[in-house]
Amino acid sequence: MLGSSKSFWLLKKMPKWKLSTEFSFDAAHFIRDYDGPCGRMHGHTYRVRVEASATKLLPTEYCPHPAMVADYRTLRWAKKDVLQGGLDHCVLNDVMPEGYETTAEMIAQYIYEKTAERLPKEVKLKIAVSETPNSWAEYEADD
Repeated sequence: MLGSSKSFWLLKKMPKWKLSTEFSFDAAHFIRDYDGPCGRMHGHTYRVRVEASATKLLPTEYCPHPAMVADYRTLRWAKKDVLQGGLDHCVLNDVMPEGYETTAEMIAQYIYEKTAERLPKEVKLKIAVSETPNSWAEYEADD
């Protein structure tokens, strides 16, 4: 027995906040050794959807009070120009680390990892990336 029924109820009702934001960036890429048009340099307007969730509100780089899951500016870092640390107007093959291909799946993983570096460990992420209007790839890490 957990004690009183009130403490059991409190355990079951843990708060959770979730933020969602979408943005786009333009970039060129090619998929190395791909047998088809995607193996040649081409470009996309990538759409990115970021979901961030936490069970408590936190201070951020821009707000010292525990009032947010994350700041939207932090979640949208990738939309900045490549010369400002983002992915806009870059060649993804030149920006992504060795070992990554420039598929939507691995772009989602890369954005996840770089976003997670900017956030407290308590914040859980899910990243979705689209190269075309009807196709999305999602990435989230298991805890």
